[in-house]
Amino acid sequence: MEATEIRKLAALEDSHWWYRERRALLARALRRLAATGVSPARALDVGAAGGGNTRVLRAHGWRPVALEYSAEGAAVARDRGLPVIRADARQLPLPPAGLGLVVAFDILEHLDEDHLAAAEIRRVLRPGGTALIAVPADRRLWSAHDVAVGHVRRYDRAGLRAVVEQSGLVVDELWSWNVLLRPVAAWRRRRATGSDLADLRPVVNLGLRTVVTAERYLPVKALPGVSLMLRAHRPA
Repeated sequence: MEATEIRKLAALEDSHWWYRERRALLARALRRLAATGVSPARALDVGAAGGGNTRVLRAHGWRPVALEYSAEGAAVARDRGLPVIRADARQLPLPPAGLGLVVAFDILEHLDEDHLAAAEIRRVLRPGGTALIAVPADRRLWSAHDVAVGHVRRYDRAGLRAVVEQSGLVVDELWSWNVLLRPVAAWRRRRATGSDLADLRPVVNLGLRTVVTAERYLPVKALPGVSLMLRAHRPA
């Protein structure tokens, strides 16, 4: 992702409906792990940008490190008081089997060799450790926005499952996110001329946030969405 997009994301992520709800989904996943008896341990936030998800991990008791490829994103996360490593997701500078959790939200789609990043996630997870992954869904939504933010692909369920399972991880759950607003996203992307990361009027931001929040309580995870989310683990 270009430096300008990194800075734009960092400025928006605290208030923008998309990033707020994604942090809420991460928090929910962490609570579910805790409910199954998983104790917080060392964690890695791959492609952390400004560190929004890293802060969620820390708030739930995990000991996270933000990993960011770009100098701009690493600087923002460091300015926010987060431990940061600058590195490539395809070559994680960490020893094997040392982490209880790896979060990789909107990373694999930026990499030609997404399978290498998935293999690295497996390598650094300890046996039984969890991976939480999010990617953009559906090639039919491809637009100038994807080009502007440096996407290589959008995924379908079979493609995402394949790259994760080929790394040696076991997929526990795979579901769609941002289903209710998919028609809006499709309409907007057809007219896109660049990135759609933008500050929104408060009333619009609130309206979109209300819709995507309602999705938590509706049986729509199997329907087509704008994103796919996945939970997997490294087998013992």
